[in-house]
Amino acid sequence: MTVEVDIQRATDAPDQPDDDSLIRWAALALRDDPGKELTIRLVDAEESRTLNREYRNRDYPTNVLSFPADLPPELNIPLLGDLVICVPVVNREASEQRKSPDAHWAHMVIHGCLHLLGHDHIDDDEAEVMEQLERQLLAELGIADPYLESDE
Repeated sequence: MTVEVDIQRATDAPDQPDDDSLIRWAALALRDDPGKELTIRLVDAEESRTLNREYRNRDYPTNVLSFPADLPPELNIPLLGDLVICVPVVNREASEQRKSPDAHWAHMVIHGCLHLLGHDHIDDDEAEVMEQLERQLLAELGIADPYLESDE
């Protein structure tokens, strides 16, 4: 069984990854939780800023927001939740960090999926666990550690 991903493109911003890539990255992050369903919504800066302000009290667009499904367990519904990814922010970050767009997009999808699974980076111990999972999954894609500082 694999992951089911509903992809919503709510922006016509350029340089969006294709559906197959988004699904592949989500499936990798969720491979230990087969049969899960999630939505990946690609948005512009305005929608990201609005959601970030409303749900996190931060008045700026951000790269990825995770909204875990809060369903009673007795419903036994495989819905994991929603990821909202801001296309211009992710692409700008990739450029600023001198990373390939695909590498940064893969990182953001994996990062968001791990949040949906309950991982977090609020304290140092949680952050180290989550970042190590990200490193391992990205390495399987041939992507370098996203947390290494550039020598440039």
